Amino acid sequence: MTNPKTPTPPTTPTPPTPANPRRMTEVTGAEALWLLEGAAQGRLVHARREQTLVRPAVHVMEYGRLVVRAPVQADVLSGRPALTYHADEIGTGAGGGWSVTVTGPAEPVGDAEAAHYRRTLPGWTYGPHDTLLRITPQSVTGYRLGTAAAR
Repeated sequence: MTNPKTPTPPTTPTPPTPANPRRMTEVTGAEALWLLEGAAQGRLVHARREQTLVRPAVHVMEYGRLVVRAPVQADVLSGRPALTYHADEIGTGAGGGWSVTVTGPAEPVGDAEAAHYRRTLPGWTYGPHDTLLRITPQSVTGYRLGTAAAR
């Protein structure tokens, strides 16, 4: 007889095999934003001098917009109609998790709010580069990662 108060052990994800390959399943924009909201870190992607740069960043979703703190130069916005932000959580072994990419117009966070976000978003700096941006999501793509058996 088992004790009803004994917790059930967590299930182990099924590892990928040729008969059980890894899969990506697209999620709705709303679910993708929900996944992003639950994460604290990601990467800001932008072009500089004809190179694509990827920088670690921290973020928070507020009022439908993404506030990002990243070690990039303040002129990251000049001449760019949009910026891209990516976050994911990918488990090793079974390869489960998720991946979300957001693209949209960005603007600098104003001085009145900057002190608040510098306190609440512990980010990285690179020399003098410590920039706060607000991205309004226009394109949101997200995927759940796993195996066919995990569906």
